[in-house]
Amino acid sequence: MLNVRRHDHPHACGSRTIMRILVTGAAGFIGSNFVRYILNQHPSCTIVSYDALTYAGNLENLKNLPKNHHFVHGNICDSELLTKTIASFDVQQVVHFAAESHVDRSIMSTEPFTQTNIVGTQRLLDAAKAANIQRFVHVSTDEVYGSLSLNDAPFTEDHPIVPNSPYAASKAASDLLVRSYIKTFDFPAMITRCSNNYGPYQFPEKLIPLMVHNARNGKSLPVYGAGDNIRDWVHVSDHCAAIAMVLTRGELGEVYNIGGNRELTNIDIVKKIIHHCGANESLIEYVTDRPGHDFRYAMDIQKINTTLGYSPCMSFEDGLASTIEWYKQNDTWLTTVMSGEYRQYIKEQYQ
Repeated sequence: MLNVRRHDHPHACGSRTIMRILVTGAAGFIGSNFVRYILNQHPSCTIVSYDALTYAGNLENLKNLPKNHHFVHGNICDSELLTKTIASFDVQQVVHFAAESHVDRSIMSTEPFTQTNIVGTQRLLDAAKAANIQRFVHVSTDEVYGSLSLNDAPFTEDHPIVPNSPYAASKAASDLLVRSYIKTFDFPAMITRCSNNYGPYQFPEKLIPLMVHNARNGKSLPVYGAGDNIRDWVHVSDHCAAIAMVLTRGELGEVYNIGGNRELTNIDIVKKIIHHCGANESLIEYVTDRPGHDFRYAMDIQKINTTLGYSPCMSFEDGLASTIEWYKQNDTWLTTVMSGEYRQYIKEQYQ
């Protein structure tokens, strides 16, 4: 039997493009933002949110949604439940976010990443293939490409896959599984690879929400190495818009890079947060760098720009300010998600 929760606030208007969509990992950071984005842009579509509600998945992220949103509590490795869910809601499209996604945790314990990211993806692919799903978007990461030096050109979709962390390797493996289903079974999938996201509902183990929380509370701000690692940052709203473009207009079988065209060092991010929060740079604590820490990621987004019309709309300055303000106004949410497990993880990782 499906464990289904329905939300009772109706929406109006309609869409002919997105009709019945399964979103895996929907209670997580990017997944929940995507659910809200789609329901706002396509109010008459049906969304089935599927999530195991691990430490980073939180039903608080899916509160107050309309009655055409449904929640199914389930593990991505549960083939039987996936099959029942797709059949029960007559799902036509799938967007696959469900993943273990934190590099530090993958270094501490690799097996959950292998199970969720590889085995889970294989089981979802099989369930979707058996149901003749019309379109399938596999959401991946720029980390599958490995690391760039300071003067290297940004990653294109043709860049070799050379992952350096257990997390990145598990995502690369899932990408290759999707590719194999496209080639072997003519499966109607596309792959997106995005740079670092930030915005509301992000679990506070990631850089920006962790630093915002600590800076506001006068706690130390742990920075790996010298803080000179470089990432390309994109607001989650721009990422969601890009995924929707791929879902509705992307060419089957293609890979699309998504980014924000804004490269910043980690220490630059931390200092901007300190400034916004009125804290002091004395809170910065440089800690031992993590093993195999990639130096730089940068995304070439020319393909999705020229073929689908995507370009990031949110400037980093505006996005960071609005994100910090969101966390200030949602202390209850932050308290709820910061479980004992999370606090123990932070202690083990940084002390």
